[in-house]
Amino acid sequence: MKKIQILAIALLAISCNDEDAPQIINEEEVITTVEVSLTNPADPTNLVVLKSVDNDGDGPNEPVFTVTGTILANTNYLGSTRFLDETESPVDDITLEVQGESLEHEVFYLTTVAGLTITKTDTDTAGNPLGLRFDLATGAAGSGTITVILKHEPLKPNDNTPTGAGGETDVQVTFNVTAQ
Repeated sequence: MKKIQILAIALLAISCNDEDAPQIINEEEVITTVEVSLTNPADPTNLVVLKSVDNDGDGPNEPVFTVTGTILANTNYLGSTRFLDETESPVDDITLEVQGESLEHEVFYLTTVAGLTITKTDTDTAGNPLGLRFDLATGAAGSGTITVILKHEPLKPNDNTPTGAGGETDVQVTFNVTAQ
């Protein structure tokens, strides 16, 4: 479901020359939790949180999905997505790294809910969509899924699809949702 890469070069130096010394490449972070928050600006008490927790990564245990709150039909929401590593103490907020390395990341949203649209509202340092913040608008009542995909090193600009962006998928989760 998610690809966690640890990139490192483990070379034995044949000489003492600095040019031959092994180089450590930036490690990719572990992402155990994806949390999507939706707030209805017309009624701030209408808060919806979609959360996926997968503490064993590609291990035998399935992720735990929760949806709290009610997504209302014909309503606009302000959205944000966070990525966390909850195996660390204190919890490591990977969202800060995604923001800091915005040129190397992009969040994509796919939905099967008829009439539901998601529009990214934040940008990377070059002005391309980033996707940590977004607007979500619902249409008529309906059910389906919302998929959240964090891409590493996508092509930018792109056609706003994960396939068109290329890159590597850091994490991908799919939530079952209903607009009422």
